[in-house]
Amino acid sequence: MVKTTLFIILAIIMLMVYVRYIESKSILFPMKKIEFTPGLVNLTFEDVYITTSDNIKLNGWFIPCDNARYTFLFCHGNAGNIGHRLEKIIIFREIGVNVFIIDYRGYGNSEGKPSERGIYLDAKAGYDYLLNTRKIKPEHIILFGESIGGAAVIDLASKVKVGALITEEAFSSARDMARRIYPFLPSFLYSIRFDSLTKIKKVDAPKLLIHSINDEIVPFALGKKLFNAAKEPKQLVEIMGSHNTAFLDSKEEYSRSIEAFIQGLE
Repeated sequence: MVKTTLFIILAIIMLMVYVRYIESKSILFPMKKIEFTPGLVNLTFEDVYITTSDNIKLNGWFIPCDNARYTFLFCHGNAGNIGHRLEKIIIFREIGVNVFIIDYRGYGNSEGKPSERGIYLDAKAGYDYLLNTRKIKPEHIILFGESIGGAAVIDLASKVKVGALITEEAFSSARDMARRIYPFLPSFLYSIRFDSLTKIKKVDAPKLLIHSINDEIVPFALGKKLFNAAKEPKQLVEIMGSHNTAFLDSKEEYSRSIEAFIQGLE
């Protein structure tokens, strides 16, 4: 009986260690080297450094747009860094907004090591910079998050005042994702939550959720689940294409929907 109990305890510990290993290897993929900058596509930008509430220095770019009324706080996906988002930045500039994109801790030139809590603090630091340094009014700040960045901006929007919230290929929660990818593992073992499903219910700002029906990484069903949980006002735009390229595969619909949403805020 004692041996059986010890075996069960050991098996549980080994399973938890395995799950933690999976989490560390399958969720965040930071890249340090910044290979491309807005200057390469003739965009004027400021190389900005900000400090989080837990004293981590982050790097970001502020890309101004003449006569812009709104500013996007851009929280990118889980892989690469800000240097891999130029195509999207160009689209946003064409729409007519300022863009402030940040690298999470551990990404690009930002200090530290990425974590769920850290990503939330990083998004808040970006918001505080726009508010306090750029003197941009909360109602003129639009939070934009792609994929895991959607979790960052939803968390932030549930706590602060903003003009609007836009997500692209966002998921309902890490546990929902885990059930899809590792259905044989009990979801309660995961320490990372990214529980956007609960948080989006607290967001009062207008919301635009964009999701590809062909997304091979974040199933459309999880984006729809997130949308259904959100309170009004809200919009869901269905596009086509892969997780990482749908914004280009459906560029016309993608750009038009964001532009129309922003115009509707007026």
